[in-house]
Amino acid sequence: MNWKKEWRSLALIAGVFLGVYFLPVGKERFDLSVIEALELAKWYAREHVLLCLIPAFFIAGAIGVFVSQGSVMKYLGAGAKKIVAYTVASVSGSVLAVCSCTVLPLFAGIYRMGAGLGPATAFLYAGPAINVLAIILTARILGLELGIARAVGAVVFSILIGLLMHLLFRKDEKKRQAAVPVSLPGEGSRALWKNAIFFFILVAIMVAATWGGCNCTDSFQNTIYGMKQQILSVLAVVLGVVLVVWMKIKLWKISLLAAVVVLAALVFPEGFTIPFVAGMLGLSVVLATGGGEGAQWFEATFGFARQILPLLLAGVLVAGLLLGRAGYEGLIPSSWIETAVGGNSLRANLLASVAGAFMYFATLTEIPILQGLMGSGMGKGPALALLLAGPALSLPNMLVIRSVMGTKKTVAFVALVVVMATVSGIVFGKM
Repeated sequence: MNWKKEWRSLALIAGVFLGVYFLPVGKERFDLSVIEALELAKWYAREHVLLCLIPAFFIAGAIGVFVSQGSVMKYLGAGAKKIVAYTVASVSGSVLAVCSCTVLPLFAGIYRMGAGLGPATAFLYAGPAINVLAIILTARILGLELGIARAVGAVVFSILIGLLMHLLFRKDEKKRQAAVPVSLPGEGSRALWKNAIFFFILVAIMVAATWGGCNCTDSFQNTIYGMKQQILSVLAVVLGVVLVVWMKIKLWKISLLAAVVVLAALVFPEGFTIPFVAGMLGLSVVLATGGGEGAQWFEATFGFARQILPLLLAGVLVAGLLLGRAGYEGLIPSSWIETAVGGNSLRANLLASVAGAFMYFATLTEIPILQGLMGSGMGKGPALALLLAGPALSLPNMLVIRSVMGTKKTVAFVALVVVMATVSGIVFGKM
C-alpha cells in the first residue's frame, strides 16, 4: 500500500469535511456571496456562453481542421521571424476584440497546432487587451490620457510578454517543437482565399452576435446594434452557401437547418438568442452526422468545449463568490478595494493589478466599473494597472490556461501581466 498517497487522500477528505462543517451558512455576507456566485454563473451561461463561447469553439475547431499546420508554423512557430510572428499574433488578437474567456479556445487551437509559446501568449494577451472599441470608449469616458496609455501599454505588453515567455521557456519550447509533427505549408483541401473567407464569416458571426448597444449620444453603435439580426441572417445564409458549395454538405440538411432557425425566430420574435442557439445546435447535428471534414470539425469543436467549459464555469463561481458582480459584493468587500487603490503607491498599483487579474470582466464592462472606482478616489496609475491586467486575465481564464500549457507557464504569464501592469501604473501615475 502506498501510504504517502493514502495520507494525501485522507488529508484531502478531512479538509473538505472541515470546510463543509464550518461553512458560515446563515451569515448574511456568506449567503449573499453564494447568491452572487450563482447569479454571475447564470448571467455568464445565458449571455456569454451562448453568444461568445459557442462561436469561439467552432472557430477553434475549424483552426484545428482547416488550417494547415505548416501555415501556423510558418507565421507563428518558434522558427518564424520574430517581427512576423508577433505582428501576426497581436494583430490577429486585436481584430477579434474578445474577452479573456472567449479568446481561450482560439489560443488553445493555435498552440496545439504548433504555434510558438511567445506568439501564442502574445495572441492570448492581445485578444482581450487590444480591443479598439474599448480603447476608444476608455478615452471618451475616462479621459484621453488614460485611453492613449491603455492603447500603447496593451500593444507593448503583448509583444514583451510573448518575448519574455519565449526566453523563460526556450528549452521547453525546443523540446515541444521537436515533438510536433509538421505538415507541409501547402497542404489543404481548399485554396487559401476560400479558407480566409470561411474564417471571416465565422469571426463576423461571433462579433455580430456579441455586439451591444450603448447609452452614448453617438448613434452609430446603436444603429449597428439595431441591425444585428439582419446582419446575422445574411452571414448565416452566406455560411450555409459555403457549407454546401465548399464543404459538400447536403443541400437538404442546410435547408432543414435554415427552416428550424426561421421557425425559432417566428415563435420567439422578441430576441435572437433562441434562433441563434437553435442554429448552432442544428449545425452541430449536421456536422456530426455528415462525415468527412464536417465530422472532424465538430469533433475538434466538441473537444475544446469539453475541456474548457467546466473549468470556466467553476472559475466564474469562485470569482462571483469572492468578488461578486459589478455593483454587488462578494466575500471581499468592495470598500476594501476602493480604499486600497487610492493614490499612486506601489501597494495601490499592485492591488489594482491583482484584483483586475482575478476579477472577470465581460468586454467593455471594465470601463463603467473603473468610472465608479475613480469617482471613489482611485488614482489614475492604479486605474491603468487594472485596465492592463483586468481584461486580459480572470480566474476562469487562469484555470483553462493551466490545462493548456501547464502550471509553471501559467504562473509566469500571470506574474508578467501583473508585474508589468503594476510598473506601468506607477510610471503613468507619476507622469
